[in-house]
Amino acid sequence: MMDDKILTTQVSELREKLRKWKQIQTEKDEQQMEEKLEEKEMAKKFSAWNEYTDEDKAALENLATGYIDFISRCKTERESVVEIVKQAKAAGYKNLDDVIKNNIQLNPGDKVYAICMKKTVALFQIGTEPLENGLKILGAHIDTCRLDLKQNPLYEDGGLAYMDTHYYGGIKKYQWVTIPLAMHGVVVKRNGRVINVVIGENESDPVFCVTDLLIHLSKEQLKKTADKVIEGEALDILVGNYPLKENEKESVKKGVLKILKDTYNITEKDFLSAEIALVPAGKARELGFDRSMVLGYGQDDRVCSYTSLVAMLEMAEQTLGKTACCLLVDKEEIGSYGATGMKSRFFENTLAELMNACGQYNELALRRALKNSFMLSSDVSSAYDALYANAYEKKNVAYLGKGMVFNKFTGSRGKSGSSDANAEYVAKLRAILNKHNVRFQFSELGKVDLGGGGTIAYMMAEYGMEVIDSGVGVLSMHAPWEATSKVDIYETKKGYAAFLAEI
Repeated sequence: MMDDKILTTQVSELREKLRKWKQIQTEKDEQQMEEKLEEKEMAKKFSAWNEYTDEDKAALENLATGYIDFISRCKTERESVVEIVKQAKAAGYKNLDDVIKNNIQLNPGDKVYAICMKKTVALFQIGTEPLENGLKILGAHIDTCRLDLKQNPLYEDGGLAYMDTHYYGGIKKYQWVTIPLAMHGVVVKRNGRVINVVIGENESDPVFCVTDLLIHLSKEQLKKTADKVIEGEALDILVGNYPLKENEKESVKKGVLKILKDTYNITEKDFLSAEIALVPAGKARELGFDRSMVLGYGQDDRVCSYTSLVAMLEMAEQTLGKTACCLLVDKEEIGSYGATGMKSRFFENTLAELMNACGQYNELALRRALKNSFMLSSDVSSAYDALYANAYEKKNVAYLGKGMVFNKFTGSRGKSGSSDANAEYVAKLRAILNKHNVRFQFSELGKVDLGGGGTIAYMMAEYGMEVIDSGVGVLSMHAPWEATSKVDIYETKKGYAAFLAEI
């Protein structure tokens, strides 16, 4: 008869062998799963067009149609906010100001929006978890590069009337000459009345332009470097040539002022309290024989703003754990300064009001909510352009048609000024995107020593929350007309929706 001690030892050894065998099998299963996921990710490096079902293609084209309409009509922050609020209200969102004014208690499932000076907007859908557990945030910007009228813009010289401008954001100034420009903005009268201005978008409207020197007289001009060939002070727009009266001083300028007064009730002094932008005139269009791309003004960053908005509104009927937020801000192109920029306290103050309306506010809970949040800083990235191949490092660049783009960090040269996402957060996002069959790619903004760029990511990262840059690859970024892929727009919207559903 076997000794009980020996039997116990043998049983223990068998159990240990069984445990190790199970561990080996588990590791093999996990490795096989990882290999399958790796193959899946590698497959996504190729264009998605031929893998889409008819249903996918219909959804893609529907999204692209809505997007083209959005960027064609919404060319300023104010116009974007108006449209965003309109769509939010249709989805059941209420104004947070009304909630505060009427002392309404907010509960899980409620949806509210908040506006800052008509140029920044935040949408919130309340989840079932306490707000101090953090939010899931899609953050993008709705300002874009343009020419702004100065406060004393109108003058006459050589029988021509011009308006003086100050360019906004990082542009190649020579790209803005001779193209048709439209005026968008507001004039606020001394009595507070607001006059909305949109001139140059209808076929019956006049347009405006910055003139250029004819090639026959450009010998000296063409010797200048590209950043000097058109000076900032030369970006004045041509607005008139018809003299009100012959042989009268500044008669053309007076003629323009008469038209402004008679047609729009605007006087010269009203420009002191005006915000008027000059933007490329005309609608966004499908690009290419195959209509696979979009060519339009202001895609940086309205392409991420629109896809974030659509993804957020799709959540309207779903029950969420963490509260979802879509934050669309102003002033990113000039450093995010000012009351409507990301560096302001708008988001923090609004979140405090939201928590108070939910009966959850105290200072420590607010700090925890900010720290425990997850964010996709939704902004565009540069896409590979074969005509300028030397600017890119091919293994680490976004390609048009290959899906949503992630930049683990941005900044310039030695990662200066960047927000570098945690590897754990990146892994979490990879798992979510693979689960939802979202095509994605990772990119840097050009070769290491050539430059780089920034987003709002680092400002939100200062709270201690998890943040990474994500969005759509763009050709000709910051030019008057930019190009994107419909595939990337569609996959990015899918990615944003997956993020809101799973984080």
